[in-house]
Amino acid sequence: MSCILEDLIRTFEKVRQKCPWDKEQTHETLIKYVIEEAYELVDAIESKDISAIKEELADLLLQVVFHSQIAKENGEFDINEVFELLIKKLIERHPHVFGDEEANSVLENWEHKKAEKREYFLDGIPKSMCALMRCQKIQDRMAKVGFDFENIDQVKEKLNEELEELNEAIEKGIFQEIEHEFGDILIAIVEYGRFLGIDAERALQKANDRMVKRFNFVEKSLKQNGKSLKEATLEDMDIYWKEAKKFDYE
Repeated sequence: MSCILEDLIRTFEKVRQKCPWDKEQTHETLIKYVIEEAYELVDAIESKDISAIKEELADLLLQVVFHSQIAKENGEFDINEVFELLIKKLIERHPHVFGDEEANSVLENWEHKKAEKREYFLDGIPKSMCALMRCQKIQDRMAKVGFDFENIDQVKEKLNEELEELNEAIEKGIFQEIEHEFGDILIAIVEYGRFLGIDAERALQKANDRMVKRFNFVEKSLKQNGKSLKEATLEDMDIYWKEAKKFDYE
């Protein structure tokens, strides 16, 4: 295993030295690729395509190697230090494996250790996280200390209240207020989903997939009837859209 990792590091060092594109990259320019590769791995996992999972894991590992090499060149750290830190974290996070602690107290102790490092209770939730996912993470954490609705009826009341406030903002016609109230509605919807046991990010992604699938059906149906999307009327498209909804649960 160590020989393979050494080969990987040497191979990438050569790439970094001789490839014009790779030489220009920095931690900052690679941010979008880290995010893209993580999402592509999620897609592969959800499709249950083992070959694709392996390929996307390789692409994600490349990002680890890439950033570590940049850091090495900058005199910051190298990939060996990354591996050493990972080993340390694994041992610290698994005292029931490497120590005498009971397994059922591990998660609680780990959350406590992370909390000790934060200045504020909500620190540590990444701002770059998907907005819906971040919203639910914030709500989950606040709920742990009792800052939460008592029941789902209160959540529904809050959602209705936010809808009324949005309508008031729309009547005023001030975009900043409209945007503000729209954001509050999204927060209330995530809260509603949380009380229903729904992961808001996953639910929206599934809805996005359905939307694409339905519209593909609309386009295909139009083509079969000698029409393009530009030639079709809204009524034409709506007929096929309603037809496509019948297949949502297949």
